[in-house]
Amino acid sequence: MMEASILFFRACLALLAMPIYLLSFLGIWEPFCKKVFFPFFLEKLSAIHNRKTKKQKQELFRNLPDFTGPSGELKLLEIGTGCGANFEFYPPGCKVTCTDINPNFQQGLSRSMNQNQHIHYERFLIASGEDLHQVPSGSVDAVVCTLVLCSVQSVNSTLKEVLRVLRPGGAFYFLDHVAADHSSWRYFWQQVCYPTWKLVFAGCCLTREIWKNLEQANFSELKLQHISVPLPWTPIKPHIIGYAVK
Repeated sequence: MMEASILFFRACLALLAMPIYLLSFLGIWEPFCKKVFFPFFLEKLSAIHNRKTKKQKQELFRNLPDFTGPSGELKLLEIGTGCGANFEFYPPGCKVTCTDINPNFQQGLSRSMNQNQHIHYERFLIASGEDLHQVPSGSVDAVVCTLVLCSVQSVNSTLKEVLRVLRPGGAFYFLDHVAADHSSWRYFWQQVCYPTWKLVFAGCCLTREIWKNLEQANFSELKLQHISVPLPWTPIKPHIIGYAVK
């Protein structure tokens, strides 16, 4: 009965989003989404998300300076930098390498850089989380990844790359929305929205249990907390936040 209900509501949602499905079928939606819609949407969402999670992010990144390397500099790599929503939380003087699979965030990214001149921007790499070959092994003190593991092709492959580029004793900071409790109505609606949401929002998956991937990765220490972010009328309230040490 539940499966039938999910399929019925999925079909209703697909009918509402039919123009987007049609554009996708014609090969028009994906390039438009990548170049125009998603950069615009992500900048707006990031601003709202930052307001809702400001205290949690300040607390999360508070101990970043503790992972400063032997050189006395904090070398930080951000996966899926987007519009640079995390820059304001980084400690003064840290050296940031930005990466993103989508090169079309430049306007929003430039605005964030201009507003956050307390940090040094090393370079911008067009790269997916699963393939950071341009970054040498063991070369960074910290890796940051927020609202990105929901949309990478492979969470496990991304975490392997994180462990590779981190120096021993370095830290991986994460914040992402995850699957709700399976017995909840929220999980029901996550399943309903899943196909259309993934199409509209550039591959974003609503039902990933990312905490399980983190628990199974080869980190020596994992500090992980489940939180609820007040984002009304969205299926992305359940989040995980924390950091893991190599």
